[in-house]
Amino acid sequence: MTRFQSALTPALPEDAAQAALAGRIWRPDAAGPSVVAVRGGSLFDITASFPTMRDLCEAPDPAAALRAAPGEPIGDLEPVLANTPPQTRDPSRPWLLAPVDLQAVKAAGVTFVVSMIERVIEERARGDLSAAAAIRAEVNRLVGDDLARLKPGSAEAAALKEVLIRQGAWSQYLEVGIGPDAEIFTKAQPMSAVGTGMEAGLHPKSHWNNPEPEVVLVAASTGRIVAATLGNDVNLRDVEGRSALLLGKAKDNNASCDIGPFLRFFDAGFTMEDIRTTTVSLSVDGEDGFRLTGASSIAKISRDPEDLVAQMIGPHHRYPDGAVLFLGTMFAPVEDRDAPGKGFTHKTGDLVTVAAPKLWRLVNRRAPTDACEAWSFGAGALMRNLAGRGMLAG
Repeated sequence: MTRFQSALTPALPEDAAQAALAGRIWRPDAAGPSVVAVRGGSLFDITASFPTMRDLCEAPDPAAALRAAPGEPIGDLEPVLANTPPQTRDPSRPWLLAPVDLQAVKAAGVTFVVSMIERVIEERARGDLSAAAAIRAEVNRLVGDDLARLKPGSAEAAALKEVLIRQGAWSQYLEVGIGPDAEIFTKAQPMSAVGTGMEAGLHPKSHWNNPEPEVVLVAASTGRIVAATLGNDVNLRDVEGRSALLLGKAKDNNASCDIGPFLRFFDAGFTMEDIRTTTVSLSVDGEDGFRLTGASSIAKISRDPEDLVAQMIGPHHRYPDGAVLFLGTMFAPVEDRDAPGKGFTHKTGDLVTVAAPKLWRLVNRRAPTDACEAWSFGAGALMRNLAGRGMLAG
């Protein structure tokens, strides 16, 4: 078993027996993907009932529909998971995919004070990693940690904005961090996300980048929040730091959107309160022996998750196939990796694990974007494949 395969276990959340879990796998015998239910550590293909994950999310009660759907046995989860890393994959056997398909993939930025301060630092450093430490100290001197107690869009937040403008310390990142409007941006295109066990892409031009461990909420086309999972919003700090207008280049690259391992649908035993109180943990294990750990408590988020989803989807922003939303992270690694004052950046081969007790673990290996598997199976290919399998009748 390789280092990557070993990092993928254990396989399920702590209360998996009670959880309504669904995912997607690639079936070589069907030359395409299938929606699967996770039941007792085994996978069951429910594509005949729900051709896409989008269809399951649109059900009136997705958790109940998932539990009731008849399924074709695929086998145990463990061998499918072990077969997922591309370097050791047997292409004749199934492997896991990201658990979303036709949904829009969106992300909320600057939703935690810590990450907001780091965005301000990126902006002032203009992408220069070596300048970050001195700028961080100056920003903290000016702003401190008072922002953690501010409600975005409040009168108090507006008053602080005026003070910071007079001091010449205002930033576009502070605007979305404590102003009335959240930053909601497109992270990736539908069908482009990679799941657990896959390689995650870093653009080789970047020399200052970091993981962003996050909870990801899934909303149906009506705006109703139906499920949650984990995500890693891979971020190129030097690119975005040069200009906020380069956000697309910093965020949307081949294999740079990690989501998984499964969708956990909300039911009586798993609610939004579980999301509001969860802590997302992170570990980075490098081939050079470097190890980084951290955690991000959703309880410290500046805007309520339901408010963020409402700003993403509604009467003014419609998504007929639903949408998923990265909630943002408070974790911004600043530990030195190679030399004092140089801070953290990824290296090829880093194993990154994002975990939460009720959402399991999302594990990816960092690789250059042009060395990761190329994205070639999009929405058009999915529709043709499902039609050929007779899954779109009616």
